[in-house]
Amino acid sequence: MKKIIVCIFLTLCSLPAFAQVEGEPIDKIIASVDNYIILLSELEQQYYNELFKGYIKEGEASKCKVLESMIIQKMMLAKAEIDSVIVEDKLIQRQLDQRMDYMIRTNGGDAGKLEKLYGKTLNDIKNELRDLIREQMTVQKMQEKITENVTVTPKEVRKFFGTIPKDSLEIPSEVEISQIVKIPEPSKDQKRLTRERLEKMRADIVAGANFAEMAKKHSEDYVSAQDGGSLGWQVRGNLVPEYEAEVFRIKAGELSKVIESQFGFHLILLQEKRGNEHLSSHILFKVAPERQDIERTERYLDSLRTMILRDSIRFERAAKEYSDDKESGSAGGAIMGNDRDTKIPAVPGVLDSYLYFVTDTMKLGSVSLPLEYRMPDGKEARRILLFKSKSQPHNASLKQDYQKIYNYALDEKKGKAIEDWFTKSKDQVLIRIDDRFKGCNILGLK
Repeated sequence: MKKIIVCIFLTLCSLPAFAQVEGEPIDKIIASVDNYIILLSELEQQYYNELFKGYIKEGEASKCKVLESMIIQKMMLAKAEIDSVIVEDKLIQRQLDQRMDYMIRTNGGDAGKLEKLYGKTLNDIKNELRDLIREQMTVQKMQEKITENVTVTPKEVRKFFGTIPKDSLEIPSEVEISQIVKIPEPSKDQKRLTRERLEKMRADIVAGANFAEMAKKHSEDYVSAQDGGSLGWQVRGNLVPEYEAEVFRIKAGELSKVIESQFGFHLILLQEKRGNEHLSSHILFKVAPERQDIERTERYLDSLRTMILRDSIRFERAAKEYSDDKESGSAGGAIMGNDRDTKIPAVPGVLDSYLYFVTDTMKLGSVSLPLEYRMPDGKEARRILLFKSKSQPHNASLKQDYQKIYNYALDEKKGKAIEDWFTKSKDQVLIRIDDRFKGCNILGLK
């Protein structure tokens, strides 16, 4: 079963790594598509990543397939330039902010620790990560463009299944897990105290304190704090409405009043405006829930759990009505894997490690007590889990695994669409491959 996998790198670990032996660099360029290059270290890293996750088997043939997918990725970037396929800066910035905030938080909120970890300044890390995110999102957009009209019929699914040797497609144990998430709401007193702290800081700045220094020391937007609170030039629509409303209300050089958004309380210094663009800095104070707020949320979830166990309300309905996680809530609480399937392989590295160990201690059909959770944007939350089902490892069958086989068939057809696109488009770009990998016969390239 031939399948092209276009890799979308998601972490800084995908940045080039350089190694040396006896003072000589062993890294080298092994392929290029127009101005986009692939380093030997990048290939090795991606190969071992996929090997570790069980996506490929060890061997040179698999390494060739990984290189093939990387070349296709670079070609998508080169063609995106030719075809003017552009990802909006605000989407890139949003992803960058979330990624940087997460990385700094996991290092105790200390940007210095992150700099030591990577041996780079925070600005260097941000710039490299921004380029990486831009590439990821551009490739993803190109993939969607190429495969947007690809569909498979039930007949094609059955035909696809018939081509697979019956003993070769083993489905590992899979689990279905649902969740109801609640974010603790800070009390009015806590909000008032936080606002008052920032009002006091505003008074200090008006009296002569340096805004940038205050931002570096006190702002809880860890990314912008390192630049004195600067958010750089932004286009209208990039930031939350409350922030932008205040930015376009005040004049250049003016200090804003304290405003509230979903992220907390902001104090804004506007440097410059030109049309729909603005350059501003801010100091952010987040409103962290107190212990009593968290306990109130836990009691709420516990009472909801009791109602579910007594059959007073179904878990699915409770998730739709009460969960603060809109994605899973709209699906009745169902947690989905990367392929948007509710059945997730119970394999470390595929199933979230926390869920892997939690479900190992739960009985099928049981609902957990409130558990600690952190939202994708970093907010502290609590959730209850329903361990809905667990299957045993088995050879795939159309009856039991239709959705999964459908996804495989669709991926196969999308891969063929990308291969056809590559064949048609490869003469529009300049592709070079190191002699060492000529034997890979990558999509017929000489």
